[in-house]
Amino acid sequence: MQITGPLCRAARALVQWPRTQLATASGVNKADIRAFETGDVDPGDDAKAALKHALETAGAVFLDEDDLGAGVRLRFTRRDVKQLRRLEGEGGAVGEDDV
Repeated sequence: MQITGPLCRAARALVQWPRTQLATASGVNKADIRAFETGDVDPGDDAKAALKHALETAGAVFLDEDDLGAGVRLRFTRRDVKQLRRLEGEGGAVGEDDV
């Protein structure tokens, strides 16, 4: 999946990075990132791959396009996963219910 300008902007917001930090992490010029996010310029495949890699390293997960369209979300941290696993067992033993 290739990153788009709106997905780049959304991922940057989710990981709470200003354009300056994304520019440093990806090696893509800050002005080029702004132009890409606003739809003015296509920076090319290499720049888009660098932006996507930097954002994924920061915790963004890009979702392929399906019936609902493409998207981005934050990756769960190890702490989050541990908490979710703990909560999954809170209901007690599973059994049949005739009610």
